[in-house]
Amino acid sequence: MALAAAIVLAAPGAGGKRVTACNGSAREAGIAPGQLVPDAMALCPSLGVHDAAPEADRAALEKLARWCGRYTPWSVADPVGVGAEPDGLLLDISGCAHLFGGEAALLDEMAARLGRFGFGLRAAIASTPGAAWALARYGREAPSVLPAGEEKRALAGLPVRGLRLDRGVADGLSRLGLKRIGDLYDKPRAPLTARFGPVPARRLDEALGRAPEPISPSLPHVPFRTRLHFAEPIARLEHVEEALARLAGDLCSLLAEEHKGARRLRLTLYRVDGEVRELHAGTSAPSHEEGHLARLFREKLDKAGDDFDAGFGIEAMSLACLAADDLAPSQARLTGGGPQAHDLARLIDRLGNRLGPGRVARAEPRASHIPERAVRAVPAMRGASPALAGWAREAAHLPEGVSRPLRLLPAAEPVEVVAEVPEGPPRIFRWRRMTYRVARAEGPERIAPEWWRQDSGQGENGKKDGGRTRDYYRVEDGDGRRFWLYRDGLYTRDEEEPRWYLHGVFG
Repeated sequence: MALAAAIVLAAPGAGGKRVTACNGSAREAGIAPGQLVPDAMALCPSLGVHDAAPEADRAALEKLARWCGRYTPWSVADPVGVGAEPDGLLLDISGCAHLFGGEAALLDEMAARLGRFGFGLRAAIASTPGAAWALARYGREAPSVLPAGEEKRALAGLPVRGLRLDRGVADGLSRLGLKRIGDLYDKPRAPLTARFGPVPARRLDEALGRAPEPISPSLPHVPFRTRLHFAEPIARLEHVEEALARLAGDLCSLLAEEHKGARRLRLTLYRVDGEVRELHAGTSAPSHEEGHLARLFREKLDKAGDDFDAGFGIEAMSLACLAADDLAPSQARLTGGGPQAHDLARLIDRLGNRLGPGRVARAEPRASHIPERAVRAVPAMRGASPALAGWAREAAHLPEGVSRPLRLLPAAEPVEVVAEVPEGPPRIFRWRRMTYRVARAEGPERIAPEWWRQDSGQGENGKKDGGRTRDYYRVEDGDGRRFWLYRDGLYTRDEEEPRWYLHGVFG
């Protein structure tokens, strides 16, 4: 008869290397996690010792927790105790078990699937996380389902380590003869708290349901979610797109009932082999148009093309709305169809999700009189800000005869100017090695420096200019070309000679 090799994982700890995990053969030889490696090798001289990889273990466990999202959105990697690395999963299946035929059926399905992935499983379902944790690790029957109200009876015979206590606290309780959880039931709390702190009493109350213990995974709040399970795994891209359309329709129905529109979405594909693939999309304005939302993800799937990898098939899909905003009322056009703003929003959404949310920008106003500071580029996917409405109102109330060019140069460029009088408009200017004769001129429009800003004296090319006054002129040459020039500085007030710049072009 062949004997399976005993293998353990070890990592540095107090007193030297300690066992962090062991297989069944090592456990049968009397080895347990926490033992020093020399002591373990004394029990089993042929023991195979390998270095533990806690970072890789933690990443694999987090990946498995995401995979468990097919059963419930409330799944989290569970820490064993104070300062310990997670070695299991906690799932809150409240309101989810009936989707799989009941708690026992859910547990059997999970055990079968994880077994096909190559994972051994000890699992338990109970009305409290503490009771489920203890039964899964120290119960005689696992998997098991504990009826509500049976926690006190079921936990009485389990070791105190089942209360998720630190090893030092558990050993101290054992030395006092309190080796089983049931030994703590009738003991006075004050002496135990004085010696071991409040943790044992709190853990006991949590396991028995006397104190609340919510499961809070580190996941974003999902206000709306739809899910679809397949009787047989699907692998063809067109089938995935068809399922996506159904999910989008169901999600938009939920959004419409609440008068909400999606802003950020996540499509999750659960593969048969345990891999989980996520796709994200966003909108520049709240939307509950199922065709538009589905198209955003369809473009991402089409982009994958032949590289789309469904593995051995996709067994479930979910579409979640991670952020939603209230839908503002809009007026439909008399000729039919929605407002034109919706068309622009859909275009921004498609470009942003195709090129990247940071690569499609729009201008946003800032409170500044200086033209180059009056706007800044922000991602268009961020949506319209309240400042845009105020900006439009301010532009509508500009003084009569004052106009600004639609196109500013990236940076004002210096020009050579000839004027009839020092403070008068230009008559001839030279820009980019070409000379222009001014036929008409309007102005000046004077813009004073923003003295309240610390960098108000920042001039062209990053040089300090003392925060000088600008006089802007709108000029037109003999061929009808119109330019926006300004004189930087005043002849009678500034020590340095004023300089001329071309800042924009009309038309």
